[in-house]
Amino acid sequence: MKKIKRLTVSVISLLCASAWAAEDRPEQPNILLLLTDDLGWQDVKVYDIDEPSPYDTPNIDALAKKGVMFWQGYSPAPTCAPSRCAIMSGNHPARAQKTHVVGGAPPVPINKHFRVMDPWYSGRMPADTLTLAKALKQNGYTTGHSGKWHIAIDHHAYPQPTDVGFDYSDATRGARGSMKNRLKDFSTNAEDDPFRLDENGFPFHPTNENAINFIRENKAKPFFLYYATWLVHSPIQTRSKALLDKYIERMGVDPEKVLKRDEEGQLNPFYGAMVEELDYYVGQVFNYLETTEDPRWPGHMLSENTYIIFTSDNGGMEGSPKERYTDNNPLDRGKISAREGGTRVPLIVVGPDIPAGVQTDVMANGLDFYPTILSMVGAEKPKGKNLDGLDLLPLLTNDPTDPSLVKEADGKPRDTMMWHFPHGHAMESTIRIGDYKLIRKYDHLHNPGVKPLELYRLYDSSGEKQVRVDIEEANNLADKMPEKAAQMDRVLSEMLTEMEASLPSYNPNYPKDFPNKENVPSVVNVEQKGRTVTVSFKNNGAKLSHANLIYTLNGGQKYEEWFRLPNLKISGDTVTAKLPEETTHYFINLIDENNFLVSYPELTAMMKHGKGKPFSKSALKVKK
Repeated sequence: MKKIKRLTVSVISLLCASAWAAEDRPEQPNILLLLTDDLGWQDVKVYDIDEPSPYDTPNIDALAKKGVMFWQGYSPAPTCAPSRCAIMSGNHPARAQKTHVVGGAPPVPINKHFRVMDPWYSGRMPADTLTLAKALKQNGYTTGHSGKWHIAIDHHAYPQPTDVGFDYSDATRGARGSMKNRLKDFSTNAEDDPFRLDENGFPFHPTNENAINFIRENKAKPFFLYYATWLVHSPIQTRSKALLDKYIERMGVDPEKVLKRDEEGQLNPFYGAMVEELDYYVGQVFNYLETTEDPRWPGHMLSENTYIIFTSDNGGMEGSPKERYTDNNPLDRGKISAREGGTRVPLIVVGPDIPAGVQTDVMANGLDFYPTILSMVGAEKPKGKNLDGLDLLPLLTNDPTDPSLVKEADGKPRDTMMWHFPHGHAMESTIRIGDYKLIRKYDHLHNPGVKPLELYRLYDSSGEKQVRVDIEEANNLADKMPEKAAQMDRVLSEMLTEMEASLPSYNPNYPKDFPNKENVPSVVNVEQKGRTVTVSFKNNGAKLSHANLIYTLNGGQKYEEWFRLPNLKISGDTVTAKLPEETTHYFINLIDENNFLVSYPELTAMMKHGKGKPFSKSALKVKK
């Protein structure tokens, strides 16, 4: 009994000390949002299932033990730019019309062999968006960005971080700049080497140093640091010969032999070195927070009053046409696909009052970061601000394994997430409701082997513990469960409709037979008077469904960017549009009842445009 008494007194003392410390803690915690680039779910060793990863990630693994590790963390999109815009804006990519990289171009087939063409989508996040950075600035935070941006049609195009709420920004690539020869041009110990090796044999990386410097210079006030690493995006290279040699030996591969696209497994030594470099650099940031006293809280380290969110912008990029990078197995596919391999990502959250060493199967999404961070800093949701994610803090600080703590606006637990990626070869939208995931394929008509709907049961949550069933998305249940597939497809349609998502269209110039392509409308005449454009068209058998104006304000300039004015007025066989002020060039898009898109002037293939030939060269020029 005496031992029990002493233990109880000790526990009470610790609880009292903890309560005193919590009361003494500065009200405004620091926020570190660490967004890696193309890091796959199976690239981090702590996420190992089935096959062990050959990559060493000791610092990220250690971080997972200090907080909550999500096994079902997702990115907002399967590619970089839409995820970054969604995280910064809080708006779903479908709602923001920002569903893929680059964008800001007229709809056009990738090449003539594509039967379906991507819809128009925005090139950027609007500069007047109330970003997470702006919201935190309004609440007294100093805001900083280091690393990749990519929230515009080009890395250097408008808007930049300082245009949307960041006090400080540095987008240097650091040691991630391209090497002329990845087998020879390694860093050295020479004093004049800009990427001089440190005492541990890792190249100096200015991007990481900039992140640490921001914390160092702003630690005396509440700060928000958005550290967007360039790692582990291509180019697939390392400046550390010793690190490369380590993975060559571990994997037993020849570095001069480039892995072919279809070779399975995590066998690229350059990529392995990159993953470990990422781990090393972020480990330096974690170490600085853990060893630096908080000026606002004497006697305590910065880490004690800092929330860290560690994740990736999309699933792992498994490779290019020329080289295999990594393998997301057991997940299917990777970046540029809305399947699990393209959207499921590492997600670790640590910070004040968040329990350590917890692993959870609760679903979370990068869209949740905006409302969660507002909750972390005690800020109100900005009036009139749309947020498509949910607040995770009640989950994180109470019971991270209880999905009922992530609540929708109506108070019901969240069980649904949706992704919209009507692009490239994927051409799909997906929705997850509970244990099931539906994939809608847009290019299925007269396409052998492609079904309109695919249904998978990822898990079985009917018992006390969730059981893995088919995270591989290998067993399509759509034919066995048609009612389930149809019901989920209806919910998907409702969500896409509410967000006014843009859908792909058929290519009338597809060279092979395709039903109804001969019935598409044709433009007879276009007349401009002032800013009013009148388009006369001929109905060739298919009724016109709707029409859009695609226009640019900077035709012929370096960062030529195109916008869309949808749902033009249709009256009989004419369409009218009012050109926005400062429009320089424009196209008219007619979409018929069979979903064929006719562009006037005609655009036949993306390959004919780009840097060599801007779209303005093919467009109608505004008459002054």
